[in-house]
Amino acid sequence: MGPINQAMTEEESTGMPTKDVISFGAFSLIASERSLTKEGVRVELGARALDTLIALVSCPNEVVTKRDLLAQVWPDSVVDEGSVRFHIASLRKALGDGEEGSRYITTVAGRGYCFVAPISRSLEPGIQRSATGSASFTNTAMPSRLTRMVGRIDETHEIAARLADSRFVTIVGAGGVGKTTVAVAVAHDLVEAFAGAVTFIDLSALSDPALVAPTIASLLGVSTDDVVSSLIAYLRDKRMLLVLDTCEHLIEAIAALTSRIFVAALQVHLLITSRESLRVEGEHVYRLDTLACPPDDPDLTAATVQTFPAAQLFLERAAASGHRLVFSDAEAAIVAGICRKLDGVALAIELAAGRVEAYGLKRTAALLDERLTLRWPGQRTAPPRQKTLQATLEWSFGLLAELERDVLRRLAVFVGQFTIEAALAVVTCPTIDEGLVFGAIDSLVAKSMVAARPVGAMMRYRLLEATRAYVLEVRADSAGPADLPVRHARYCQRWLDETAAEWLTLSSAAERASRVADLVEVRAALEWCFGANGNAQVGVGLAASATRVFWAMSFYGECQRWAERAIAALDDATRDTAEEMSVQGALGMSLLFESNNEVVLTTLNRSMTIAKALGKTQQQIQLLVPLHLFHTRNRAFNTALNFATDGVELAVGQGDSTSIALARTLKGISLHFTGELGDARAELEAALRHDPGAQWANPIFLASGHHIWAGTALARTLWLQGYPAQAVDRAVRTIDEAAKLEDASLSLALHWGSSVFLWTGDTHRAKHHVDWYISRTETFSMGPNVTVAHGIRAALAIQRGDIRDGIESLQRCLEKLHPGTYELHTELHLALIQGFIAIGRVAEALRLVDDSIGRAEVNGDLCYMPELLRLKGKALLSAPKPDGDAETYYQRSLALSRRQGAMSWELRTSIDLAALKADQGRPEDARALLKPIFSRFLEGSDTADLKAAHDLLATLG
Repeated sequence: MGPINQAMTEEESTGMPTKDVISFGAFSLIASERSLTKEGVRVELGARALDTLIALVSCPNEVVTKRDLLAQVWPDSVVDEGSVRFHIASLRKALGDGEEGSRYITTVAGRGYCFVAPISRSLEPGIQRSATGSASFTNTAMPSRLTRMVGRIDETHEIAARLADSRFVTIVGAGGVGKTTVAVAVAHDLVEAFAGAVTFIDLSALSDPALVAPTIASLLGVSTDDVVSSLIAYLRDKRMLLVLDTCEHLIEAIAALTSRIFVAALQVHLLITSRESLRVEGEHVYRLDTLACPPDDPDLTAATVQTFPAAQLFLERAAASGHRLVFSDAEAAIVAGICRKLDGVALAIELAAGRVEAYGLKRTAALLDERLTLRWPGQRTAPPRQKTLQATLEWSFGLLAELERDVLRRLAVFVGQFTIEAALAVVTCPTIDEGLVFGAIDSLVAKSMVAARPVGAMMRYRLLEATRAYVLEVRADSAGPADLPVRHARYCQRWLDETAAEWLTLSSAAERASRVADLVEVRAALEWCFGANGNAQVGVGLAASATRVFWAMSFYGECQRWAERAIAALDDATRDTAEEMSVQGALGMSLLFESNNEVVLTTLNRSMTIAKALGKTQQQIQLLVPLHLFHTRNRAFNTALNFATDGVELAVGQGDSTSIALARTLKGISLHFTGELGDARAELEAALRHDPGAQWANPIFLASGHHIWAGTALARTLWLQGYPAQAVDRAVRTIDEAAKLEDASLSLALHWGSSVFLWTGDTHRAKHHVDWYISRTETFSMGPNVTVAHGIRAALAIQRGDIRDGIESLQRCLEKLHPGTYELHTELHLALIQGFIAIGRVAEALRLVDDSIGRAEVNGDLCYMPELLRLKGKALLSAPKPDGDAETYYQRSLALSRRQGAMSWELRTSIDLAALKADQGRPEDARALLKPIFSRFLEGSDTADLKAAHDLLATLG
């Protein structure tokens, strides 16, 4: 029985969960929590020893037979009496039985054991009352708790119990799920237990992580220069509950501070609410789910629906708004549908329920997908101003001064939240100066025509949906400021340009998510610019700025959409400008992951032409990335190398080390594919010596910098050169680094890193990363990358012995890839060839290997050529009538791999050729061939190829 279900009388009187404490001597035993303490210090006992103690204490002064102990302590195991004796001895030692005359457990010969020490029982709250350390406590006002909280009673009791046990609980859940409501309830429940020492701090208005500690210290009355140290010193001897509400936007700072408080202040209990866990030592996460919703069942009854918390909340809030709903089986499905549509999120349900009074249940359900209608009638007996929503708004609007009405009309251009700076930029005009705007907004907020709430250190404003709809209708009937949409669009462009550097710092998904709402105004302005009555010239400039941000935020579809709209709207005033350069480049880049068509090359080349004409060297260097990637994915490696070589010259001429590192990365990748491994490694290592934290002036063409690209290419190069252990280490480190960035570079790192793991034969690690790669590409809908990821999984299946299924899957992937971006993918062809050979489909293997050899010679991806030649020899030997030319292809493979410095390809071919020589009765020749190359490997003895070489050499004597 858990602590909440015990001693209900005590719990009801204190509002606290209780626990049964058994005391004997200096010891206290809480069986429900499996906790034994001596004078407050936890006694470490093994699980079986603790079970033995609980069994004995449960029957004080009674003999517990050995058979009963075996049944209670080892119910699912067969053990002898020796185990009982062993744990009794351990238990006596832990209790100090026999020391200084103390006796706890006696042995009854021939029968069992008896607990003989006097015991006492008490019921105590989960967190004991104490005023210790609270005399100098500075309390802060807590929010009022709800008079009735729906569906959360069990959660509050469980969280209180966890706080008693662990001292550190984070309530985690989605926005609007009710985390704050539950935290407030828990805090109120525990006020008496903490003798009033409970502090509730709402951090939603705080945006600067550096202000977390000062804010908490200030509210606790701590004032000093060294804030954190002084705060810790203040809390060290306090016994209190500290509740920090809404922490997800300050997660790093909160995590650092709370972990220190937890370790240093042993009587401080921490309750956190956040959309994500802090992930620090001592934290216990309580995930608060959404309210349970009725299922999608047409046969639901009203009685059944009302058993679900989501429906209970909806009905209660609808009734509280004044709606008297006769809730019968006919309405059950509608209410259930509303709750499911809102996913059981408490805040959303409350807002929807508040509309039932005005619109009725069915229309409220429909409104979730429709635009608000202002003229729906209300009660006939209502005052005129309340008969319709429009009448209500007309009444409110009529009470405004003319200046306030004018400002409100102008503010309606904002579709979402806006700052005072945005309002000044858009509203201010020759007849309305900044002072008048400030005054009007203050008045509109006071009259509830504009909603205001703090976001970080700034106040954000918003017109409610109904208010904005009404004001737009009023403005349409009047002359209004004709230039307002243009002013709005130009402000959006100016804001994007001014905050360009900030977007580059959004390195995590959580940080990017927090800024998505800021783009609502940009989207609305773009829609107007390219609409029927818009201004396309303004739209082109706005699109040039917006596509950079959309790309940085991984909104590839939007990047493509607005770039296409801008290009279609180009005229004499906007052609050959920096704006056209940006949108052309953005379109090419956004299409690069979707298809291999001429539009990509045309737009990228057009952007490059304008960049050269305008003398934009930095843009030329950055355009090398998509152009290089385009030709690399088309297997035109020589062309890609030419672009990279030109880029190095441009970067050196500019003298910018970051640009040089980028260009060297691209050149190193090209040299890797063309088989010039020594030069490739030199370029890649030089690129990696540059600071990976450097930011780019324009993120649209390279979101993460060069270091991920260089790291993955270097890992592959190291393996080819015969350094398998270094290759794996480099691949793993690069993937870890890319995972922290959480941008498109992670997919590249997972792709190329998986190749290294497959080459080394580490199928377990390969599977983990291939699964991650698939999940990543599917989550972000990365087009052909999804197919490539599944192709690598199929190659892994072939390598692990699931050959037939692997071949079928790989063939399906290649069929999808041929018409698209990855027209040729030699790595996947290599896997398919090996699969064909393994199951005797030699003719297909020979056709594919000949085709791949021909294409590699034309396109320049010669790094795979030694392996292709080896597989050609292997296929010839596997034919029904082995071809004598097999050894010739092995020799060609050896010669080319030695020329490239590709020791790993050389080793594989040497293994096959040595095995052939051994089969021909030439073991000495086989050994003379294999041993020298095997001896040159100084690392990676646990990799598949080196194991195979070692085993073959052993059989050769």
